[in-house]
Amino acid sequence: MQNFTKTLTVTKEDLDELNHVNNVRYIEWVNDIAKSHWLEKVSKSITETYFWVLISHTIEYKRAAVLGNEILLNTYITNTAGATTTRIVEIYNNKTQAILAKSETKWCFMSYSNNKPLRISDEIKNIFS
Repeated sequence: MQNFTKTLTVTKEDLDELNHVNNVRYIEWVNDIAKSHWLEKVSKSITETYFWVLISHTIEYKRAAVLGNEILLNTYITNTAGATTTRIVEIYNNKTQAILAKSETKWCFMSYSNNKPLRISDEIKNIFS
């Protein structure tokens, strides 16, 4: 398992009417770090040949984040089988290390040539293990 992390600071645009980070923003962060992890680890030729589609998503909210909090996003792959992979994203308050939310997403590996699922090769698996 290889972790990939990113930090950000909560801005006013992240907040809902209760002055907490909006649930939709957490989902955007989950998607953003998955994409960043992919783009960081693979070559341009791979990103031009393959892509991922989200097929299921669960998120558990534990604590609220508020304006000015520094957030740590941590992601890793837990399972790869056939054309799918399971990704975990943990969202922490970087100062207190308290977990704010945890997400599990299942992604399908796709080919641009035919827009169909494709078995994940050992080459791709090894990039993330």
